[in-house]
Amino acid sequence: MRRVRLAVVYDTGAASPLELSLLAARYAPMAVIVGDSPHAAAMMPMFAEFDHVTTLAGAGVGVGGVVAGLDGAGLSADGIVTFSERMLVPTAVLAERLGLPFHTPAVAALLTDKHRQREALDAAGVTPVRHRPLTDPARWPEALAHTGLPAVVKPRHGEGSRDTHLLRDEAQAAAILPGLPPGAFVLEEYLEGRPEPIFGAYVSVECVAAAGTVTALAVTGKFRLLPPFRETGGFWPSHLSDTEQDEVAALAVAAVEALGVTTGLSHVEIKLTPAGPRIIEVNGRLGGGIAELAHRAAGLDLLDLAARIALGETPPVRRARPHRVYFQHNTVAPEEPCTVTAIHGIAAVSATPGVHRIRPFVRLGERLPGGVHTQELDMLTGDAADHAEMIRILDTALSRLAYELDGSRLYSAPRLDGARSHVASGVDGPPALDGAPSLDGASRVDGASRVDDASRVHGMSDCDGASGVDGAWRASR
Repeated sequence: MRRVRLAVVYDTGAASPLELSLLAARYAPMAVIVGDSPHAAAMMPMFAEFDHVTTLAGAGVGVGGVVAGLDGAGLSADGIVTFSERMLVPTAVLAERLGLPFHTPAVAALLTDKHRQREALDAAGVTPVRHRPLTDPARWPEALAHTGLPAVVKPRHGEGSRDTHLLRDEAQAAAILPGLPPGAFVLEEYLEGRPEPIFGAYVSVECVAAAGTVTALAVTGKFRLLPPFRETGGFWPSHLSDTEQDEVAALAVAAVEALGVTTGLSHVEIKLTPAGPRIIEVNGRLGGGIAELAHRAAGLDLLDLAARIALGETPPVRRARPHRVYFQHNTVAPEEPCTVTAIHGIAAVSATPGVHRIRPFVRLGERLPGGVHTQELDMLTGDAADHAEMIRILDTALSRLAYELDGSRLYSAPRLDGARSHVASGVDGPPALDGAPSLDGASRVDGASRVDDASRVHGMSDCDGASGVDGAWRASR
């Protein structure tokens, strides 16, 4: 029987096919088990040269079929891991069937079901939050009587803040609840953040569990959310004092342990409230963008770390404390549907001192679906001597970047110092951007930071089919 060192269960998540190819070179022979989403199907050609590839796609191919397929191919594995939220439960079942260390199916269920996770955290006394399941909007009064207002309604299963809404009053609830898609939701009390003039009132804690011991690897600072809960990036180290970092790290470890996690990476989101830190949610996998941040800030390879733990190693882990500030910033798509017709200022952003790279994630001519979930248009990375310099660098860079939507209006990220309001998604008419490039004088993408690499990593276009018009990249018509 042929034995692979590592099996990776893949779907949309924190690791790209390109990053997995680097992992495969280190852990050959490596098997990839591809999920059943449209994204996973589109990525299949990128796994053509991997040692062994199988799929969960198709009505007759579930976890049992994958196990049978591995057996039929004469394959077994020494370890298994996933970097995808939606693949946590299938990976847990596979691991149990194959006798490999991973989250148990019961733990994976707690990690992916927001209602059951809250129940487990409440039972352990880890910052209890009032919550109720909501399977029928008609039961809203019953749930509201328990949680009170303001409250947050979100899917019991899901990621990226999809279909997640803040309900501040009865009128807002009456407008939003009937429009929710079918499925199970959970209603929670809203955790009001403490005043934060520049940064977000929340952080994430990246945790590592090996041989039953959970360690906080890093505290990730966050930029302010765009309404309702759309994330715009993060940075290492966070802006918190050492005492506060120790406090949120200890809370994250307590939450991970309360859910029964004994192995692998976890990403814990924590709200900073006037009464102290409180758990938002625990994710039982690597957080999005964290691998890139860890590599630049601390020289850490978190995919490799996850692989080593999956193979039964207990690598030494200590808190990362970078001496400079390393950041990622994302321009987030507007809530209204629109088409990206040009990107202005890429070269100017790339030339900004302190910027490492900017990678667009959207095709020119691409139709954006809109909605309240977090859809990233780009990733801007860089580093600075301190947090104040980081803000200056980002404000300079973001003032040079704009997306042309529907051929007639500009859209950009907000400045972080609050000097100018965010360009709302166009509901009130075309925005006027102070300091933003004009439609006629925008910088070209020429010399930008390797858009082609971004397309390979994220499955996006490298601007093929676009044409340079008026000094900007525009979609061909």
